[in-house]
Amino acid sequence: MEEQMNSAAQEVSGLPNEEQVLEALKIVKDPEIPVNVVDLGLIYGVDIQPSGMVDITMTLTSVGCPVQDLIRADAEMAVSRLDGVSEVNVEFVWTPPWGPDKMTEDGKRQMRMFGFNV
Repeated sequence: MEEQMNSAAQEVSGLPNEEQVLEALKIVKDPEIPVNVVDLGLIYGVDIQPSGMVDITMTLTSVGCPVQDLIRADAEMAVSRLDGVSEVNVEFVWTPPWGPDKMTEDGKRQMRMFGFNV
């Protein structure tokens, strides 16, 4: 019930909801893996503030990933295009660690299409 009220409040205020943010993030891919960050299960949380600030908590497939800055910039750009978003903050966390079990069924299907055994 509270989630429905938050969603309704966001619609009235012109802010995106979590589903819209996740949809925007589907254009962001790890250049080494042909699947978007949402279907890979890298997004751990989305928090949309009334001010239009969107905080995204995410991880990467490995600590020290050489494309971390690129993925951050792509995520910030993708979400900042949404109406009502004033700022995007991406925070990388390492707990819990990522594993293939965090992938969506669609992500696993995409990985199998590219020859990965998941």
